[in-house]
This record gives sequence, C-alpha cells and structure tokens, in this order.
Amino acid sequence: MQRHLRTQSSTNGPSSVIKCGGQTRDRCYFRMFTYISLGTNDPARAARFYDAVLAPLGLRRCDTTSEPNWEDWVGWGTYVDGGAREIALWLCKPFNGEAATAGNGTMVALQAKSWEAVQQFHAAALAHGGRSEGLPGLRPQYNADFYAAYVRDPDGNKLAAVCRGVTAPQGAVP
Repeated sequence: MQRHLRTQSSTNGPSSVIKCGGQTRDRCYFRMFTYISLGTNDPARAARFYDAVLAPLGLRRCDTTSEPNWEDWVGWGTYVDGGAREIALWLCKPFNGEAATAGNGTMVALQAKSWEAVQQFHAAALAHGGRSEGLPGLRPQYNADFYAAYVRDPDGNKLAAVCRGVTAPQGAVP
C-alpha cells in the first residue's frame, strides 16, 4: 500500500505533527524522495570523492553493473530490483550535454549517526578535493542538537552531514 505524506491541520493552522498513512513521521519520512541527482563533469573523480566522503556515513555504492545505459552514472544508497526499491544519491553528467554547475541555494544534507562521523565526512571531503563551507560544530541557530559540517564537492555541489539528538561530545563527562 502506498502511503502519502500529509500534514494534519487544526483551527490554529498546520500542526507540527506529520502523518503518513495514519502513522507518525518517524515511521515513513524516507518516502519523500526516491533519489537525488547531482551533476558532475568528471564521474570518475566524483566516484572517488563520494566513496571517501560517504563511507563515514555508512553509505555504499549502488550496483548497476547488470543494467544497460548506466555509463557515467554513480550512486550511493539503496538501488534494488532495477530501482523498484530506491533511495539514492546519484552523480551523472547533465542530460543536456552542457557543463555541470552547482545550483545557488541547493544543498543535500545527509544523516550522520555521530559527531565523529560528521568530522570524518568533513576531513574526507577536504582530503579528496572538496572545500569547506563550514567546520564541524553545533549550530544552535537551527536547534540545540544540530551538529553539522558543510562542504562543496569538486564540481561545487554543496553537501552537509548532520547529526541530531546529541548536545555534547559522545563519551564526555557532564
């Protein structure tokens, strides 16, 4: 059964609770996207960069070796049964044949399980041709538990790694 994301409204306006087929957001929030695609001018370079940067986040390369027409595409996440089950980040050359460019205001934020994973993501990006757009750290302007780092890949696409639910370094003594 397909579930659709919808907000619940009240007389005071939309609530902050999101329901999905009668279930709370925590059970279905991954259903919002099937995939995200970013342009690259050099798929081999992008593969090296993203392999290193996404490894600390636990993301692995999608296997498309048994499918035709996937030259110059590389992806990470879940891609099963020809895309019947998919939640992935893909990199490819633009379909129109023009140079890939980064969108102004466009960013992909990826979930990290720990502050250490955010730090490793940032370090790997810098070591593999990326540039920093924000050092790892708490961002209290967003939320008290919003720990993130921001980078640009070699093509200029902006990425973030975000860890939520922790307000002090893991293992720290209060």
